[in-house]
Amino acid sequence: MTKRIAAGAPPGLHQALSIVEEMAQGSKLWCAAAAVMACTGGRRGRTAAVAGLASVAAAQLLSNGVGKQLVERRRPPKEWIPHDEVEDRPDSSSFPSGHTAAALAFTAAVVPTWPVAGALCAVPAAMVAVERVQSGAHYPSDVAAGAAIGLASAWFVRRTPHLVVRHLL
Repeated sequence: MTKRIAAGAPPGLHQALSIVEEMAQGSKLWCAAAAVMACTGGRRGRTAAVAGLASVAAAQLLSNGVGKQLVERRRPPKEWIPHDEVEDRPDSSSFPSGHTAAALAFTAAVVPTWPVAGALCAVPAAMVAVERVQSGAHYPSDVAAGAAIGLASAWFVRRTPHLVVRHLL
């Protein structure tokens, strides 16, 4: 399946996926989205931005700080990938996808507070997930695990204040 996804993207889509992934490197895209939300969305925007960034931090910690240390998995073989992006991938473990974890964490944390902003973030988040397989950086299962970590991180960040209040009162 990895080979088919890597070879199946038309050139225009391949380029768009690469641009979005580059913007998401180091969570730049999610930080920029949070800044826009905080500056334009009033209290709702600030709440969504904080939840999104906190979820990204949790997802990065779980995926890169824990997951990649526990699971040593090689990236897909270079000969499976028919384009030169395969030369520009990290040396770290393939499992799980930290990019996908961050993208889904941010989006899922924003949706409950500001559904329209969350829906807008869902488009680049999905593009990041597809690009990670299309570029040869990950297997689909790495992306699925990253998505699960991102969703769990968002749930945890959104629920933590409620859990703390309930146990303190």
